[in-house]
Amino acid sequence: MMDINQPVPDFALPALDGRLHRLSGHRGKIVIVNFWSCECPHSERTDRAILSMLVQWQDVVLLTVASNRNESVGAIKAVAEARRLPNLLLDQNCRVADQLGARTTPHVFVVDREGILRYRGTVDNVTFRQRVPTRFFLDEAVESLLEGNLPNLTESPAFGCTIVREI
Repeated sequence: MMDINQPVPDFALPALDGRLHRLSGHRGKIVIVNFWSCECPHSERTDRAILSMLVQWQDVVLLTVASNRNESVGAIKAVAEARRLPNLLLDQNCRVADQLGARTTPHVFVVDREGILRYRGTVDNVTFRQRVPTRFFLDEAVESLLEGNLPNLTESPAFGCTIVREI
């Protein structure tokens, strides 16, 4: 598991179109690495929230990472296109999920302009008991970084569907 306030090791993953995306290729921008599933209802719910936040931000990149080994590329592609997700990357052997310590979908990691991990956890405060979000942790973390500050909250428990690592 990665430590907060430490550099994130570089990784390269193919997008659905086959082009390779490197984390280091986005240095100078804030990067949200969102571990995602085409089947998980929590991913579907948070996709809308993340995309609505993304349109408000300059110099913020979303890398959506599909790591579930039980999801076909065809299913991933169909859902990603339907939800208009940019930069959907395939992590079919769970290498990057393992490297970062991703456990669920969604599980977001916010990397600052210098490549340092500044937030890890869930998008918002939805849980089994809290069905409607009242706080958006991802928004708070990114807004803090955009203002030149470190996030007050650096970690929250991931909540969603478990990443399927074996089939």
